[in-house]
Amino acid sequence: MGAEFVQFSLTPLLIGVLAAIACALPGNFLILRRQALIGDAISHVVLPGIVVAFLVTGTVATMPMLIGAGAAALVAVILIEAVRRLGRIEPGAAMGVVFTALFAGGVLLLEQSDTSRVHLDVDHALMGNLETLIWLRASGWHSLLDPVALSHLPPELPRIALVAALMGALTLIFWRPLKLSTFDEGFARAIGLPVSAIGLALVIAAAIAAVAAFDAVGSIIVIAMFICPPATARLMTDRLASQIWLSVAIAALSAVLGYVLAGYGPIWLGFDSAVSAAGMIATVSGVMLAMACLWGRARAGAGVAPGG
Repeated sequence: MGAEFVQFSLTPLLIGVLAAIACALPGNFLILRRQALIGDAISHVVLPGIVVAFLVTGTVATMPMLIGAGAAALVAVILIEAVRRLGRIEPGAAMGVVFTALFAGGVLLLEQSDTSRVHLDVDHALMGNLETLIWLRASGWHSLLDPVALSHLPPELPRIALVAALMGALTLIFWRPLKLSTFDEGFARAIGLPVSAIGLALVIAAAIAAVAAFDAVGSIIVIAMFICPPATARLMTDRLASQIWLSVAIAALSAVLGYVLAGYGPIWLGFDSAVSAAGMIATVSGVMLAMACLWGRARAGAGVAPGG
């Protein structure tokens, strides 16, 4: 039983948890800046960026994918600002127009180009391939200490682990600038902080997290984890530090519960087959948010204290 778990469930579970945490960390500040839709937009514009990067380079290597997604995110930010200023419409509407158009363009590129041979298609883009990221070379828990077995880990695992660690490190290193520019932009400008650059860097960090998670877990989890764990944590506490830690815990719990329920939930209910792990993880995170809305101690209109 232990060997089967390590082979078939350990790596997908770890990848799901790390992807959720990597997206939840920048999502906290996007939520507090009232830019939650930016996370949604990024998760959509990652698709055309990845497709264009593949069409240009002919490879699905990590670096071209990151560059393509990052470039698409920057293009989206520029277009959103242009639409907002030229059309004189509110930011939410501008975001909706831009990311919907870019995502539709990405879907059209997928359908019209020969990307199916590299397993890059619409279903893959939406749902990811979490269940297939198994570790067949493992023969039990002792494989975690076997260099040969470790060399055959799914490449998505070290990649998303690195990005999750990067998101955590950036949050710690830039804690004070992020906190000040989020809660008091005027004061941050007065003391010389580059508020616009910080905002752009936050969007770029979110784009990096999104593209690292995108290949393994698809856009559904990326969208859900940018918003649901931070929003749930916000309804449970009025301290920023507590919110960050809570969002990480909620993201990890959503991934674990979602993965387990996707595999065993239908069987417990009498059905023959499992359901999508990505879809179930997103569903669990949404249920947690709904529960926080009903029973969270923080008022929906209350602000979050910057301290802590």
